[in-house]
Formats: sequence, structure tokens, C-alpha cells
Amino acid sequence: MAGATDTPWWSNAVFYQVYPRSFADSNDDGVGDLDGLTARLGHLQELGVDAIWLNPVTVSPMADHGYDVADPRDIDPLFGGLAAFERLVTAAHQRGIKVTMDVVPNHTSSQHPWFRAALAAGPRTEARDRYFFRDGQGPDGAVPPNNWESVFGGPAWTRVVEPDGEPGQWYLHLFDAEQPDLNWDNPEVFDDFEKTLRFWLERGVDGFRIDVAHGMAKPEGLPDAKDNSTVLRHTDDDPRFNNPNVHAIHRDIRTVVDDYPGAMTVGEVWVTDNRRWAEYLRPDELHLGFNFRLTRTEFDVTEIHDAIQNSLAAAALVDATPTWTLSNHDVGREVTRYGGGEAGLRRARAMAMVTLALPGAVFVYNGEELGLPDVDLPDEVLQDPTWERSGHTERGRDGCRVPMPWSGDTPPFGFSGSADTWLPMPEDWAALTVEKQRADAGSTLSFFRQAIELRRARAEFEGTAIDWLTAPADALIFRRRAGGLRCVLNAGSRPIPLPQGEVILASVPPAGGALPPDAAAWLV
Repeated sequence: MAGATDTPWWSNAVFYQVYPRSFADSNDDGVGDLDGLTARLGHLQELGVDAIWLNPVTVSPMADHGYDVADPRDIDPLFGGLAAFERLVTAAHQRGIKVTMDVVPNHTSSQHPWFRAALAAGPRTEARDRYFFRDGQGPDGAVPPNNWESVFGGPAWTRVVEPDGEPGQWYLHLFDAEQPDLNWDNPEVFDDFEKTLRFWLERGVDGFRIDVAHGMAKPEGLPDAKDNSTVLRHTDDDPRFNNPNVHAIHRDIRTVVDDYPGAMTVGEVWVTDNRRWAEYLRPDELHLGFNFRLTRTEFDVTEIHDAIQNSLAAAALVDATPTWTLSNHDVGREVTRYGGGEAGLRRARAMAMVTLALPGAVFVYNGEELGLPDVDLPDEVLQDPTWERSGHTERGRDGCRVPMPWSGDTPPFGFSGSADTWLPMPEDWAALTVEKQRADAGSTLSFFRQAIELRRARAEFEGTAIDWLTAPADALIFRRRAGGLRCVLNAGSRPIPLPQGEVILASVPPAGGALPPDAAAWLV
């Protein structure tokens, strides 16, 4: 952004979230990989993004598609190994694109050497103290140690068979049974995590997205929850998350990251109370934190206004940088959330303009720039562990993870040389490929490229504050206080008159000085 040389690079960056399995496949096995991403970096450079956020690519049995980490300091062969990662970092930096990667401090894979050693060592051993092994309740310890539920559904405890062949202790896993939670009260856990951070930072990584950043610390005694939360959701008073000791962990992480000038962290912080959320963004903790309110709003002007205002207010409590995102690999695509079809796409484009007009960092999800919708997949191809753990009552997150369409008229649309992609691609994505959209000045891809370029180049986007201006019913208007850019969103059913000024971009062309429904415009 013009004039922003005195601010950290991440404070106004556009990040592109790469879901590696679904971006580009270089070896025709139907699964995206790092060399595929490297070969397609030109697309991201043309899009104008500043940085990549890379979902997990470290060694994993893939029970939860990489969030079950067996070796945090090596790249899984599925994605090409460490050499492919080093090629990616070098090539991205040559194009001026920074690389941030996911790290998973809350848990490991059940195939991690530590957990395998814990199983072999038996009860009340030092090896088990790295995790949460507990005796069960009731006769013969056959009842779990508490009533906690897994985020993916079902109990958060699994009983093990001890080395003597008898049923024994239980271990805690807030997610899948193949993701045992680490005990951060054991100093070995941080010592090992520090090694992981430094391993990647010394290989040129520019920062980290910290998975379950509100989840590492557990309450003393592991008390029962008052109310079990629903699958993939929890509240601020849930004892499984957001315990005060988590902040000491983030301060320790920050001391490591600060040894590498320019490196940053962004936390996955599912906390709704502003004060408690802001604690994660204090100057000695995370650099950025996701505020997910916009991922849960409908296309309703009051909801949108309140989500934006809430996010700004929460960040302001600690003078932090706000972050904006409309979708990710966990929450589903906004085209579908806003109604699907042409209406959903128009609204998604309008909301992209809203987020790109706001101060702070913006995260664009894998395929968002193409206007991809969620895909209604058949039961037999679903892979998200939520599907099985919920007893087939929750379909999980696979519908927003379908691979990117690049070219051609039939699946796999240039994503892979194999038609047997890890999730099937719908035939009707032929109109959404990068190839077709690149050649169409009116496409969603062309629109994103233009919007990001304007955001980067125009001085009107400067500053860290906005003012809300008077707007018609079912519309909102805000102005960047320092730069003067005005953003108008029409979430109603009728055209609204545009304010005076030059329209530099609109998601739908204005007609007769009026902005159509389901549209946004930028004015200077």
C-alpha cells in the first residue's frame, strides 16, 4: 500500500491461503503438492498477493489432512519432501511473495515418536507426561476421566491397551483420536516446539499460522464441562479452550519469533468476547489474530456492519492490526453462504470489496478469487474425520476443499494429470477455470486482480481507522479516515444513489449514478 513503508509488511498484506492438496498437482497422483504450487506461483503473483499461508505439509498419516503431525520438522513425501519446500520458498521470494506455514502446537499425531513411546512406557511414566493420560472413572476405570467431547464429535478420550494387554488409561484428544493433546505444563513440549519454529525460520519462512492458538493450556484437574458444545463449535466458557495460561505460551513463542526480524504469527483464535480475544494480540503475544465474525454472517447489512465494527473494536483494545477473511478450509465458501448461484457470486464479490477496503490484513482462500462455491459431495467420497466421528450427522468440511480448476472443459481441469483427484471436481466448473477467467475482463478473477492492485497502489487506502457515513436503508458506507477512500455496499433489493465522487471500482457496473443490489463500489 502506498505510503506504508514505516509499518510491518503484514499489517496491510493480502495473504493467500493455499490448501496444498487442492491447489496444483505436479506428479499426477491426484493430490496437490509443493512443486505444483511452485509451478503456479505466477497465478498468485498476477493476483497481487503479498504472502502465502500454507496449510500443513509436514509429515503426517493424514487422519486430519496434515493437522495430525508425526514429524514437525520435515515435509511429507506426499507434498514432495523438504527439497520441494525449499524450492517453493526460493521461488516465492524471487517473486516478492512471502511464505507462512501452519504449525500445530496443541497436539501431535498418534504416530509421533513421543506418543508411541508413551504407549509403550505404561502408566505414570515420564513419557506419558508429555500428553494427558489419566485413569478412568467407575468400576475398572471404564468411564472416561471427564465429560469432554471432541470438537469433531464423540468423546474427547480414548482408552488404551497397556503393554500387558489389559485395558488401561485414557488419553485426551480434543480433535480426532489420532490427534492426542500435548501437555504444555511439561517443559519438553515448548523446548521441542522452539526447535520446530527455528527450523523453519532458518529456512526462510516468514511466519506462522498457529493452529488452535487458544487451546494449548488446559485447566488444572480437567474439570467437567457444564454443557457439551456442538460439533465444530464451542463457547467462551468451555473449559477445553481459552485458559489463562495459554498467554504465557504465546509470550514464549513470541520471544523465539522476535529473533527473526520481519517474521510474524497469526493465531486461530475462536474467542468471541472482545476483551478476551484481544489478550492474544497484546504486544508480546501474537502479531495477528483471526476474528471470524465475517465468516458467520449472512448477507445482511446489520450483521455485516456489526461484525466489522466488532472486529475493529476488539483489535483497538490493544492497538492491534485487524484481520479480515470471508472463508477458509474450516468454514465454507461465501458464494454458497450468501445464497449460491449468481446472487451468491454477486454478493461474494461485493463482500470481497468490503474486506479489501478495510484497514488491516486480508486473507483470501484457495479458489475464492475464482468465485468457487461449496460442492455437494456424495457420501462415499467424504474424508473429513467429522463425518465418521459425528455418526454421519455432520458432513464436515470437504465441500470447501475441492481442487482448483485451472484449464480445459472437463475434470480435472488441469489440476492434475489424473482424473482420480482426491476429491471429485464438478463438471460445471468448466466456466470457472483460471484459463477462462484470465481471458475475460469481466470475470471474478479479473475483478480480484484489479481490486488488489488498486488497494496496493492508491494512497486513498492509507490509515488504520474508518468512519461510518450516513447510508440508505440496507446499505452501508464507510470512509478510510486518513486516505479518504469510500466503500459503498448495497445489500438491499433496489438500486441506491451513489455519493458524489469518482468510482474507481464496482463489483457490478453502476447505472445512472446508482449502485445495483448485491453490489459494492469504491469512490475517491
